[in-house]
Amino acid sequence: MTRIRGFEIVDKYKDQELSLPKRATKGSAGYDLTASQDIVIPSVFKAMQTGNFEGNPVGSTLIPTGVKAYMPENEYLLLANRSSNPMKRQLAVPNGIGVIDSDYYNNDGNEGEIFVQIINYGLEDVEIKKGERIAQGIFTKYETADQETDDFSVRTGGFGSSGR
Repeated sequence: MTRIRGFEIVDKYKDQELSLPKRATKGSAGYDLTASQDIVIPSVFKAMQTGNFEGNPVGSTLIPTGVKAYMPENEYLLLANRSSNPMKRQLAVPNGIGVIDSDYYNNDGNEGEIFVQIINYGLEDVEIKKGERIAQGIFTKYETADQETDDFSVRTGGFGSSGR
């Protein structure tokens, strides 16, 4: 069987009983990504209001999923927030979406583990439990420009790893 696209558990999580992402319904575009561990997403407003930034950094939190995605070179995995997160929990993806490139898979930096970047704009900290759905991943094709050159950098990890 030829593998085209899919998910795998990252090696360091092999014996932690994680599930691979799956679609909720036949018509769902996105695969539900879940947290690989319990984590607290600190409230930006709570930290600003109290002035206590120690142990409660203001900004984004990276939620580990324990999974990686493989796909053809002309695809990426679009990470989108769950539609219920902003309304029910005041959680947002700070840059709107996340992009997992095909060459992120099995990179030397972290084996291609997917992390979901979240910010909590609510008044209270939010606790995420292991196995809780936090985002959805949608495999998406893309095209390249005719005048593209071969002047590419080499991926060494994630979040700004291309060096550009």
